[in-house]
Amino acid sequence: MLPDHIVLTDDLQESISGALTSWEKSKVGVLVDENTEQHCYPLIAQYLPEHQLFSIVSGEVNKNLNTCERIWDFMTKAGFERSSLLINLGGGVIVDMGGFCAATYKRGIHFMNIPTTLLAQVDASIGGKLGIDFDGYKNQIGLFQEPDRVIVYPDFIKTLNPRELRAGFAEIIKHCLIADLDYWRKLKDNNLENQDWPSHILHSIQTKYQVVEQDFKEKGLRKILNFGHTIGHAIETCLLGGPKSILHGEAVAVGMVSEAYLAHLKTGLSQSELEDLTTYIIQIFGKITLGPELTQRIVEVARQD
Repeated sequence: MLPDHIVLTDDLQESISGALTSWEKSKVGVLVDENTEQHCYPLIAQYLPEHQLFSIVSGEVNKNLNTCERIWDFMTKAGFERSSLLINLGGGVIVDMGGFCAATYKRGIHFMNIPTTLLAQVDASIGGKLGIDFDGYKNQIGLFQEPDRVIVYPDFIKTLNPRELRAGFAEIIKHCLIADLDYWRKLKDNNLENQDWPSHILHSIQTKYQVVEQDFKEKGLRKILNFGHTIGHAIETCLLGGPKSILHGEAVAVGMVSEAYLAHLKTGLSQSELEDLTTYIIQIFGKITLGPELTQRIVEVARQD
């Protein structure tokens, strides 16, 4: 079972029309980037009420206060009120930053997530963690606020290139490793091309939300969802904008291998379990090499996570 505000659907028209009945007489905005404007917005535009479209430039490098100012300016000039709705149509950057802007504009307006990447469908759009990067640190400014609705349409992942699809797979792996050994064994029997994506999406949402509903503001249990992320975020931040820049999911994959190794050294993760995890993740994601100077910088950044 899924929470009432999360809809997993193969019928966009029915799901969107049903979700928007409360905003028939309010202002509606749709936040996109250049990719979702081209590939995803045409699939939903006909099902939306009168609305205004606002596009930002894609990429983690743009998840900052400067872009937030542009989004807030858009909502201000459009005359958005507290009863208005912002629809975040995109991947992790869009749902993180769009939700943050909606939750802070006029002390909070309504927002809905329609995640279009695998990573956003299984993780970023679920659980109400909103934020932006600041001063060189990932998700340094943010808050907790659930969206009014999340509409997950698995067919959107058909618009992804193989690298983006693989990046989202890292979060699916993470959910298995922290909570479901049997599903992990089933998962790793197949390579990337032979995965059952709709089943994985449902499993990840259920797994994450079972944790979130017990510890919404991450005082304890929810920290398990950060497996791979403390080191992964630091690696992602240190490489951001450079020639070796990597995607969030790719960084999480590196982080899971690194943190599993530390768990082996410090907390009793067995050698066989470490090798099992490491072998599969490297098979899917390959390896990256980090020099001593970069490693020291990663340690410094990780202390802020």
